[in-house]
Amino acid sequence: MLIQRLKQRVVSNIEKMTLAIILSIVMAMGFAYKVNASPDLAPEELEKAKKIFFNRCAGCHGTLRKGATGPEITDKKLKEKNYDTNIITAFITNGTGGGMPSFSGDFSAEEINIMARFLQNPPPVPPEFPLEQMTESWRLIVPPAQRPKKPEHSKNWQNFFGIVLRDAGKVAILDGDSKEVVSIVDTGFAVHILRSSASGRYFYSIGRDGKATMIDLWMAKPDKVAEVKTCNEARSIDSSKYKGKKGDFVDKLAIIGCYWPPHFVILDGQTLEPKKVVSTRSYTYDTGEYHPEPRVAAIISAHHDPEWIINVKESGYIWAIDYTDIKNLKITQIETERFMHDGGWDATKRYIQMAANMRNKMVIVDSVTKKQIAQVETGNKPHPGRGANWEDPEFGPVSATPHLGEATVVAWGSDPKGHAQHAWKVVRKVETLGGGSLFVKTHPKAAHVWVDHTLNPDENIKRSICAFGKNSPSEKAKCWQVADHGRVVHFEYNKAGDEVWVAVWDKVGELVIYDDKTLKEKSRIKGDWLVTPTGHFNVYNTMTDTY
Repeated sequence: MLIQRLKQRVVSNIEKMTLAIILSIVMAMGFAYKVNASPDLAPEELEKAKKIFFNRCAGCHGTLRKGATGPEITDKKLKEKNYDTNIITAFITNGTGGGMPSFSGDFSAEEINIMARFLQNPPPVPPEFPLEQMTESWRLIVPPAQRPKKPEHSKNWQNFFGIVLRDAGKVAILDGDSKEVVSIVDTGFAVHILRSSASGRYFYSIGRDGKATMIDLWMAKPDKVAEVKTCNEARSIDSSKYKGKKGDFVDKLAIIGCYWPPHFVILDGQTLEPKKVVSTRSYTYDTGEYHPEPRVAAIISAHHDPEWIINVKESGYIWAIDYTDIKNLKITQIETERFMHDGGWDATKRYIQMAANMRNKMVIVDSVTKKQIAQVETGNKPHPGRGANWEDPEFGPVSATPHLGEATVVAWGSDPKGHAQHAWKVVRKVETLGGGSLFVKTHPKAAHVWVDHTLNPDENIKRSICAFGKNSPSEKAKCWQVADHGRVVHFEYNKAGDEVWVAVWDKVGELVIYDDKTLKEKSRIKGDWLVTPTGHFNVYNTMTDTY
């Protein structure tokens, strides 16, 4: 109150001198005098900004805005850079060359102005999410004993596709053979990914709001049989896949990796009942600095051991979580690199390949020895999704990533036994139309490798894709525009590996299917139900980690 009254007074020159002295005394007493006050936000503007930030910004910049795939944008950092409302508005409106898209078509001018002012204020800290709260949210809709003992339909369910209908809060199940809709399931807002259980019977979905849903594909009309909310924000989910000398864990357990609070949760794989929560708050591997928000960005289920492999994004660790005894949990913490985001397996499913995209590197970890064995510098902000593996005619087995910040797909050797001279070294660079790529995809039986440009700021490029031949990677990639609206995103093959699906991400969405051998369009799926399709996942390829 004292500072406010002093600031509001109209004073003479003599009084100004007195005011300066008084303010010095006040500050010396421990009060903070805000010379450059943060822009004001009305209560309704604050609520709107919080929702927009959660939905479209937090994934890259962090809930507390400390940065990861995107840079730090705390109010303190923006003030250090002298960024005001006009400058921040320009960034949001136009995007950047480093991979941030233009949001001029997503937000109104008023919303962009609200966000520019919101970012100049301290970030609000969301509440924690304890196990008791998770358990209260858990719904067992159909107990395991009441589920089908065998498929209740004659469809080829291993060739089903799960289609994320992001803004509709639904997942569509399509028959990959007939291209017909089998079922549309209510899952909740902004599903990020689907993962098949190890047996393939179940789809697990995870939403950005932390809500997980379990869908039984054996039902006459596939539907959810369980759901639970484990956090306020999440991105990853997987099941236990190991069957071997150390036990049979097929479909027995599941894991969810959260962004906020930063933790992972182990669940019953048949019911989604939450069993154990483990915080990932920790110290960074390099500076030993405590980080309040090291998020779990990606999870892959190991094949050589009963483990989940998770990356702890901001602290620079990969954790190998042994799930044989969750009451006495064993976690191997592997030092790698900071700001890891996504990744997957090599073709042998031994080597973990994760993108530390703010460090422009792919990190390679041996899942057998539990040690980092290499870092591959690929380019500006690698973003592979699960990645792509194929046999190069000159260099043998390779793996690849596209980039958010440059127009390349980069491949490196990934066969240290058979082609040691090329292992973990960049051997190919294929030019694309531009940066903003999110996914690269191929299949062991496919002829081509495919890449999108989803976050490119150019209206035509973000709607275009490229493909290049595995046996002729030195030839120029073939590129074309898929649609005249929305953004084009994500690829998935059918089980046979002879056709590839891509989504037109828009309120009026489309699924476009291409012949992998000829690159010709085979069909285009449309419908009122097809609202903002994003990720789409084939059961067989997802359960077997085929990419």
